[in-house]
Amino acid sequence: MTRVVYVNGRYLPYGDANVHVEDRGFQFADAIYEVMEVAGCRLVDATRHLDRLQRSLTELAMPAPMSRAAMLHIIAEVVRRNRVSDGQVYMQISRGGSPRDFTFSGKQLVPTFVCLARPISRSIRDARADKGIGVITMPDIRWGRCDIKTVMLLPAVLAKEQALAEGADEAWLVDGNGFITEGASSNAWIVNGAGHLQTRSLTSALLPGVTRLTAIDVAATIGLKVELEPFTVPEAYAACEAFATSASGTVMPIVKIDGNIVGSGIPGPQAQALREAFHRVAEHMPIH
Repeated sequence: MTRVVYVNGRYLPYGDANVHVEDRGFQFADAIYEVMEVAGCRLVDATRHLDRLQRSLTELAMPAPMSRAAMLHIIAEVVRRNRVSDGQVYMQISRGGSPRDFTFSGKQLVPTFVCLARPISRSIRDARADKGIGVITMPDIRWGRCDIKTVMLLPAVLAKEQALAEGADEAWLVDGNGFITEGASSNAWIVNGAGHLQTRSLTSALLPGVTRLTAIDVAATIGLKVELEPFTVPEAYAACEAFATSASGTVMPIVKIDGNIVGSGIPGPQAQALREAFHRVAEHMPIH
C-alpha cells in the first residue's frame, strides 16, 4: 500500500497528505494527471509520459510546478520511499488554490503537485491477461477535448461502474456515428478480418495513449501491421481479436464484448505476441 505521498514540497504520511479546500483541481477539475508503470524498479515510457504531461499543461495554459529533472527526482524518491519495484506512479498537477472564481488570468496561482506510488503484483496482472477480460459498450458522453489528460473523469467513473454491474471489466465508449472512441481508461483495438491491428487515429475525441504509441512501435518490431482507422461496434463483435492498451494493463486481451464472444473466446495470438514483446521495446528508465 501507499506509505508516503509528495505534496507541494513535502513527503508526507499517506493519512496526512492533503491539498487546500479551494484547490482548483477539487472545485473545477482544473488539473491534469499522468499514470506511469514501474517495472523492475524502472519507469516505463517515462519520456513519453512526461512529454504528454507537458502537452496537457500547455493546452490548458497551466505552468509546470518545476523542471522535468526535479519532477523525475521526486518520482524516484516517492517510488523508493514506498518500496515499489513493480507498480505504478500517479502524478497530478492543478492550477493551484485561491478563493473560488471561474477565471484564473491575473491571479498569483501556485500549481499544486501531488505524486504517489503503489505496488501492483505483476503476476496478478499476467494472470488476468492470460484469461482475458470482458467489456461493454455505451455512448460517449465526455467533453470535446479528451486528448487532454484532465481529472474530469466522472463519465469514466460512471462507465466503469456500469461495466462492473454488468460483470465486465471495462467500457468502450461509442460516438454519435457509431464508432468506438476508446475505453473508459484505455485505448481500444481489434484485429480485423485482414489480420491487421486496428485502432482509431488520434483526434480530440480520444487520449493519445502512451502505451498505445509504444504498442504501435512494438507491432513494427514483430512484423504486425497497424491500421489507424475507426471501427464500429458490429465490427468489434466480428473481430478476430480485441484488446486494450493502458499503462496499468499494458496489452490486455478482450474475450467478450457486450456478452458476445470475440474470436475463439480466449486471448488471441497477436495480442499475446504484442504483450510478450512490450517490455522489450518500451523505454525503461532507471530510478536513481
